Amino acid sequence: MKAITLYDVARLAGVSYQTVSRVINDAAHVSARTREKVLQAMAELHYVPNRGAQQLAGKRTRTLGLITTDLALHAPSQIASAVKTRAGECGASVLISMVEHPQQCLAAVQELLAQRVEGLLVNVPLEDEQAESLQAQAVPVPVLFLDVSPGARVHSLVFDAEQGATLGAQHLLALGHQRIALLGGPQSSVSARARLAGWLSTLEAAGVEPFALAQGDWSAASGYEKGHQLLAGATLPQAILVANDQMALGVMRACAEKGIAVPGQLSVVGFDDTTDSAWFTPPLTTVRQAFREAGLRSVEWLLAQQGNTGQAPAQTRLPVTLVERHSTAREGLPQGSDDLAQQLKSLAILAEQLARR
Repeated sequence: MKAITLYDVARLAGVSYQTVSRVINDAAHVSARTREKVLQAMAELHYVPNRGAQQLAGKRTRTLGLITTDLALHAPSQIASAVKTRAGECGASVLISMVEHPQQCLAAVQELLAQRVEGLLVNVPLEDEQAESLQAQAVPVPVLFLDVSPGARVHSLVFDAEQGATLGAQHLLALGHQRIALLGGPQSSVSARARLAGWLSTLEAAGVEPFALAQGDWSAASGYEKGHQLLAGATLPQAILVANDQMALGVMRACAEKGIAVPGQLSVVGFDDTTDSAWFTPPLTTVRQAFREAGLRSVEWLLAQQGNTGQAPAQTRLPVTLVERHSTAREGLPQGSDDLAQQLKSLAILAEQLARR
């Protein structure tokens, strides 16, 4: 099948080749009527401009690179979506390289640099040395990291994992839970280690020992498997703190299979507040990380860095919040009574709204 060219578009629109080129490149001095005719012709012919050729011709398109972990996991995919959306709003494009292991990041950086990206965003858990080495490899292209420790001498924007872990643990303690099990993420992850540290320090300050400890790989399948392990003893935990929402989903599936009511017999707290978490059964109490804000700020930082190569490395920490839903309840509350309390609360709110009309 013959490829559609600018000449075909020009012929159908009844204009010159140069006019079609000016419309595609958003040049001035093209009337609204002419622009509309050209765009209509392009649509009829299903013509897609060759951006590579435009760049060779001198039209500058800002391009960013994103190196990320598995996009089957909800948190990385939501960040990638936010980055793509914000970059598009700013007139930039994003090239994505997905890696399975941190050791693959160097090859990903080299591949993206070869494609002339103007900034790099790295959402992969990296040790300080690894991050610093990648930043050195990319000079003079600016790099922003999303999953590194405070000690890394690189530019980074991260969520405050320890603050989030503290909020989750304090929530369960305030509900009267003492037998609290922990389901952490993989030890290879910087943020997983920080969440675990936050849980342990908060429980220690309250004089509470972890009831049990397991570690998963962030997936719902590992949450299901480790959930069964945590629930296998003669004495059940009263609550489980889980390092991400996908593993929390697996834990709640394990509870359902064992006939353990959530929250009637067991409270569950997740971490991330991914888009599906409010639709779990029951809706998940979790720690919200504002992924859209992280994507927005990351893109804006990278696009603002042209010529600012002398900046000292700095870490920006984004705050997190606890979102209380229906997967947690007070210890000792009879099974089903929490649901009744929620229904009564909803009815009271509705009555108040009706009274104001």
